[in-house]
Order: sequence, then C-alpha cells, then structure tokens
Amino acid sequence: MATMKDVAQLAGVSTATVSRALMNPEKVSASTRKRVEDAVLEAGYSPNSLARNLRRNESKTIVTMVPDICDPYFSEIIRGIEDAAMENGYLVLLGDGAQQSQRENSFINLVFTKQADGLLLLGTDIPFDISKSEQKNLPPMVMACEFAPELELPTVHIDNLTSAFEAVNYLTQLGHKRIGQISGPSHAPLCQFRQQGYQQALRRAGITMTPSYAIEADFSFDGGANAVRTLLTQPEPPTAIFCHNDAMAIGAIQEAKKLGFRVPGDLSVIGFDNIQFAQYCDPPLTTIAQPRYEIGRQAMLMMLELLKGHDIHSGSRLLDTKLMVRGSTAPPPLR
Repeated sequence: MATMKDVAQLAGVSTATVSRALMNPEKVSASTRKRVEDAVLEAGYSPNSLARNLRRNESKTIVTMVPDICDPYFSEIIRGIEDAAMENGYLVLLGDGAQQSQRENSFINLVFTKQADGLLLLGTDIPFDISKSEQKNLPPMVMACEFAPELELPTVHIDNLTSAFEAVNYLTQLGHKRIGQISGPSHAPLCQFRQQGYQQALRRAGITMTPSYAIEADFSFDGGANAVRTLLTQPEPPTAIFCHNDAMAIGAIQEAKKLGFRVPGDLSVIGFDNIQFAQYCDPPLTTIAQPRYEIGRQAMLMMLELLKGHDIHSGSRLLDTKLMVRGSTAPPPLR
C-alpha cells in the first residue's frame, strides 16, 4: 500500500506538506495542493482515518437502534439524527432491532468494543441486561421518543399523556360521548401514558369508560383495520376512535369505509404522530403532530455533548406537540 512518504516523493514536497494539504488544504498554495492531489491519485494513497481515530480513542460513528426501520414514524427522526451528526463530522450506523436479539447484539457490541462512540436508542427496550448500579459504567447513551425514568438516561421526547388528553378532549368538545381507543402494546410506556390521557379526557367530560371500546393492537395498518372491525361490529359502536399512531388510524379509516361507515359522517378518527401519509389519506387525518425531526436532532446534539465530556443530567427534555385538525373528525351523527 502507498504511504504518505510515497506521495511526498511524487509531489516533490515534504510529508508534513502532504499532511497539511490533506488535513488543512487552505494552509497550502493552490499549486502545491494540486501537486499533492495528483500524487495521491497516482500513488493510490488512502489516509488511514481508522488508525487516526483509534489513536484519538474515537470512531466518529454513532449506533442508532431503531425498533422497526420500516415504521414511517422513524423516518424524520432518523433524518434529524443524521443531519446533526454530519454537521459535526460523525456517521450514523442504523441498527434495525425488529425483535431479533442476535442482530441487536451485533450492533451493541460495536459500542462496547469502542468501534462506535455511543448508542442512541429510539425506544425504551435496552437490548442488554443492566442493573441500576451498573448504569454509570455504560458507554455514552441517549434515548429518544420514549421516556423510561428507571433507566436514568438523557432523553428527548414528548408529553404523551397531555398530547393524548388533547386529542380525546377535542373529540369530546365535538360532542362525541362514545369514544373508542385503539392502543399499542400495553407494555410500552408511551402507550401507558396515552391510555392515561384517554381516560383523563373521558373523566373530564363526565363520560364513563366502556371497557369494550378499548382494543389493543400492534402499531400497523393491519392492527388498526383488525381492531376497528371489532369496535364497529358491537351493538352500539363508538362514534369516534382515538388511535395511538397514524398507521393504525389510516388502517381503521380504510376498513371502516369497507364496512359501510362514512368517515367522518358516521365515525371520526384521530391519530398520533403526523407521519407524511396522514395528510394524503382519504379523508386527511386529524392527528397529534410530533416534532420528529427535532427529536432526532436534539437527541444527537445531546449525544455529542456527552462525547465532549460535558455534564448532561439524566432525565427528560420535553418537546411540544400540536393538534392538526383535518377532515377525519366531525361532530357525531344525529340519531
């Protein structure tokens, strides 16, 4: 393999000049820079950035674990992460958890073996066992999207309880009294918070919660479609449904229309997340908009602060949400 000395001989300059031309090109003349660049191409020289980073005990790489890389919710979050990383000279390695522990462990090992500088988690599932006393010995870690107080990690997220309350409260203000819920998995902390927001909004409106109106499903179009069939085939079906994410809500809308229900004439549907599809479904989806790009960006900036050795206190950094009213919600039908 060609060395920097080979490049220096070809260009007729010192190795120090070659290094300066490659690392700080503005510090050499244009003619010298051109000679060095031509010599690099002729010699086939490639600066060994890996060795350089190892000497500095850094890889300039961050592992980001995504629960499901196919979920459209994560797209803007990942874009925010990558933009902030690139602006600061870092690369992002995406790991798709997808409930495959072997795949997850291969990514986690990169952090523990110093082949990556930090771990960014887009969910509360930590893919390794760790006791509370051992958390101080972990590599740099930041959590985004969800908040798990017991993990004591720096976290960027939203207030899921208040946001869910706002969504369901809006339905009660429209006049709905039979309000169903299609929730995500009950073990997920964000679903627990959204469930509490749903219940609090019903209590605020003086509405007794009907247990059969709450259906648990997975965060998918099919999950919403299957759940809405159960809700709408009840003797007295709900006139409005709060869904824990937009994919569920869009699946529910399409299935409701297949069953002969008009949306929003017979049934109002409200989602959560404001994914790109939400404004283009039929009818456009009323939903809670999360600042997804900013969640990703802030999480990466928090990680970079950790890597600089700054004191980042564990706990939450809350970002605001917004209710986006579109065509999928309306007052209940007159009976």
